[in-house]
Amino acid sequence: MRCDAAWWVEAAHVSGPNPVLIDKFLDGAVEVDVDAITDGVDVYIAGVMQQIEEAGVHSGDSACALPPFSLSSAVEVELRRQTRLLARRLGVVGLMNIQYAIQGDEIYVLEVNPRASRTVPFVAKATSVPVAKIAARVMAGEPLARFGLTEPRLQHVAVKEAVLPFARFPGSDVVLGPEMKSTGESMGIDRDFATAYLKAQLGAGVCLPRAGNVLLSVRDADKFGVVDVARRLARLGFRLLATRGTAEFLGRAGVAVSTVAKCKEGSPNALDLIGGRSSC
Repeated sequence: MRCDAAWWVEAAHVSGPNPVLIDKFLDGAVEVDVDAITDGVDVYIAGVMQQIEEAGVHSGDSACALPPFSLSSAVEVELRRQTRLLARRLGVVGLMNIQYAIQGDEIYVLEVNPRASRTVPFVAKATSVPVAKIAARVMAGEPLARFGLTEPRLQHVAVKEAVLPFARFPGSDVVLGPEMKSTGESMGIDRDFATAYLKAQLGAGVCLPRAGNVLLSVRDADKFGVVDVARRLARLGFRLLATRGTAEFLGRAGVAVSTVAKCKEGSPNALDLIGGRSSC
């Protein structure tokens, strides 16, 4: 496929009233939401939230943490800089939400919404700043400087988790993607990320196991990334099961794992284990 500038011009000309849309997926990217209030001159950044699921999952279905739990300080500073520039150049007055994707140290702007986002109530609760109220007064003509806002320096971590409806709708597709499926959300707050995340999970109705079996089956491109996860699960006392290719890869990495068959390889297989029809 040609990727030079002339190709893009040609594609735009040929498409005419039916534009050609080309998407590019960012492998291994992290998605970030930024909520801000602006009066067109001053910009107050209410919250920088790092999503826990990889970019590509709808932000409404992804858990997120405020403040970010793994972004470098340099990336966070740059996110704030770009947010201020976008707010001023676009002339937004009131609330603004920007969704970024970060791959390595490269920052991509996914979308800019000159409106309130679903994350505003979460940000307001996490920071104790009445974000929506202030934004409404700014939209009515009050200058942002009148409110004396300083960007929050939190002594705690807040985690938002999506509440998914799969238990109530048997047979629904449980694979998360760009279409939002959640029907609510929960929130956990504590002094560290891990405990806040645990509270958010419990609030969402997720019962976290302390022992048992873990089934691993990943594509070749993800096998290197699953090794550390497998080792952590093993240290926590879980028994690891994996389909043949994943089991062989983990075995070569020194991880103890039992092999189970895929569905097409006979029975008992992975589906039997998930359905509780075999103890393997």
